Amino acid sequence: MIGMVLAAGASRRLRPDTDELPKALLPVAGQTTILDIALRNLAAVGVSDVVIVVGHAAHAIADRAASLEAEYGVTLELVHNGRALEWNNAYSLWLAREYFSRGVLLVNGDTVHPVSVEKTLLAARVSGAAAGARVIIAVDDTKPLADEEMKVALDARGLLSKISKQLDPARAYGEYIGATLIEPSAAVPLADALETTWRRDPGLYYEDGYQELADRGGEIAAVPIGDVDWVEVDDHADLRRAREIAAHC
Repeated sequence: MIGMVLAAGASRRLRPDTDELPKALLPVAGQTTILDIALRNLAAVGVSDVVIVVGHAAHAIADRAASLEAEYGVTLELVHNGRALEWNNAYSLWLAREYFSRGVLLVNGDTVHPVSVEKTLLAARVSGAAAGARVIIAVDDTKPLADEEMKVALDARGLLSKISKQLDPARAYGEYIGATLIEPSAAVPLADALETTWRRDPGLYYEDGYQELADRGGEIAAVPIGDVDWVEVDDHADLRRAREIAAHC
């Protein structure tokens, strides 16, 4: 299994901090960045080969790759998204499709969370309702939900039926936190669903690709992360919260 980090977006709401840096390289604990935490978490669960999808300010990650490899004992491979300033992350994830067949522990490059999330996803492969699923997503089922969250609804089997920011919070099981386990058996159907998604509208999210996969009958399980402090960094208020959380990660 390999790790994968999506870090291609322009992060316009975080300007001027992201004028010259991708969001993943914003410091959240001294010199420790969001990407540092992601790589540290992956290494802590035994994942040493990591693919990073880069786009905006890709050179900044490329320049630090050797030092990150040495720091965390990982091997990094960069996949370049030349349309990152125009298109959304369904395309970014599709660009890395050749790696799906190895099995992937995917994390968003703008999410700060403890390693317990990765451990929960890996444990779900062999126990509980998610055991045997091709795709397993990490969900916060305790946080109050509003309009901005990527909300998840489940069917009677406990599998994903809907994933959307537009989903009525009253119908939602919880919020997808930007961490997924992709089994090798999902490689072809997920890649095809993502391609259908970005070709339909390049502004769509990879979560819309998950919806496409679920609509085709693909089984996507959801595993709750428990009472865990985490944040998706979209704006400066989120960044301040990330710095509070990172101090305890």
